[in-house]
Amino acid sequence: MNVTELLVDLRSQHEAATARAGELQGQIDHLTAALAETEARLTELDIARKVIAEAAPAATEPDPPQTETSTAYQAIVNAFNQHAARCSGPVNCTNSSTCPPTRHPSTSPEAASHASSAKASSPNPDEAATRNGLNVH
Repeated sequence: MNVTELLVDLRSQHEAATARAGELQGQIDHLTAALAETEARLTELDIARKVIAEAAPAATEPDPPQTETSTAYQAIVNAFNQHAARCSGPVNCTNSSTCPPTRHPSTSPEAASHASSAKASSPNPDEAATRNGLNVH
């Protein structure tokens, strides 16, 4: 290999290294900008957390984690509570568009008098169960 070929090879390696340095500098610039944005977001989140912590009452215990089952259960309970809020209870419903016109059987006076007469006429619970078609043996 002569000197001229060596110089051409060195120039080629120098150009490749210069191009690679330019690529790396571009990546560094991009990552520096992304890092600055992320650090700014972290600062905003810290400020928001502090403001909320100061405004909210101190919680003694953290809330239990929500599961699919507990969330579904809570949705059902909320639906019943919303319906109960529209009605004054099972006996007297105040909203005829959402509640049936009949009384709840367990709280109606007729059901109560029937239940008390059944208890009074049957001293033996097995006898009452047999009369109602239940086989107790």
